Amino acid sequence: MRQKKSFIAIGLVLILSVIGVLVHRLAFAKETTAYRFATIERGNLQSTVSATGTLNAVTTVSVGTQVSGQVSELLVDFNNHVKKGQLLARIDPTLALQAVTDAQANLEKSQAQALQASRDYARNRELTNDGLVARSAFEVSQSGATVANAGVKSARVALDRARQNLSYTNIYAPIDGVVVERNVQQGQTVAASLSAPQLFLIANDLAQMQILAQVGESDIAQIKEGQPVSFTVQALTGQTFKGTVKQVRLQSSTTDNVVNYTVVVSVPNTDGKLLPGMTARVQFLTKQADDVLKVSNSALRYKPTDAELAALKASRQATTTSTTSTTSTARPDRKAWTGTRSSNFGTLYYLDANGKLAVARVKTGINDGSTTEITGKTIKEGMKVIAGTTGPATTATASAKTSTAPASPFQGGQQGGGQRGGGRGGF
Repeated sequence: MRQKKSFIAIGLVLILSVIGVLVHRLAFAKETTAYRFATIERGNLQSTVSATGTLNAVTTVSVGTQVSGQVSELLVDFNNHVKKGQLLARIDPTLALQAVTDAQANLEKSQAQALQASRDYARNRELTNDGLVARSAFEVSQSGATVANAGVKSARVALDRARQNLSYTNIYAPIDGVVVERNVQQGQTVAASLSAPQLFLIANDLAQMQILAQVGESDIAQIKEGQPVSFTVQALTGQTFKGTVKQVRLQSSTTDNVVNYTVVVSVPNTDGKLLPGMTARVQFLTKQADDVLKVSNSALRYKPTDAELAALKASRQATTTSTTSTTSTARPDRKAWTGTRSSNFGTLYYLDANGKLAVARVKTGINDGSTTEITGKTIKEGMKVIAGTTGPATTATASAKTSTAPASPFQGGQQGGGQRGGGRGGF
């Protein structure tokens, strides 16, 4: 009797278990995949190349000194506007004045010696003609006069040099511009024995500036002179500035095994907002398309699961007639759902009027990083295409994935912008 009750209890447990499984499957089967859609829109697209660079004045002149000495006077400071020929600073002229005085004295001495030598030469010439002085003595006086005249010339050059060095103690502006650097203080001693030290740096005109942008070798072929450029600077958030490619320099530089080329961008700065040294984030406009259909890149990346592809294939085969003409016309469309791709073609998936998965083959154009230009016969503005999933899959999809493919770390899930798992083989 007890054994009979045990069999009954076991049977009841089994029946309840089967009922539970069936209820769970029915409840799970009611769940449907929730798709995330993207809308095909009409608008403008721009393809750009990004780079970073530094703002600089177009022309800068380093102002130095050719004489050594102590800076006795500074007449300009940072940001001062100066005119060409304006006095900027003075070097202590004491030593230079002494050198001029000494050179002047040497010149007067040489001139006196030349005068005496000339008189001796004239006297000896007359005496030689009368036969009162030996020929050799006359030649000595002649040579002395020549040497004395050369000494006068040398002394005059020395005086001119001393005067020029005295003029170098006054530092003048070589161009009109703005003082962007001042590297000396009043009372500081500068030495010009080896090279001219820089006292000031003057920018010619900050109303016209330039950006020296570094562009990688993979993008440099897309950069041409006259190309429009837009850029931003961190100090002026929310503002975009315009420029033009002025020059693509041929000399390359290598940093961390990356080859870069310098591109010079001409930038107007009439309002004076841009300052030298600012870092610019540059966008070179390489291609532009106006009034075109475009779609989110996530929609072009979306891939259905194996089960969804199988259902799509079965649906298409069911609607295909047995006539040869119909079969031949269906073959070209088969490339869309078999996943055949090329560099300028893509595949979009959408839900048809019956709510079933359908596919559209499109030709792709320029890409701005988030959206891509598309053209195709079966697409139109406002059409919604699948860009990903946001909900659970049906029982059929789950069981298909369980039975047809082993677990793999390389198999993606069903969430995220179109990066869904499932192979495309078998089609």
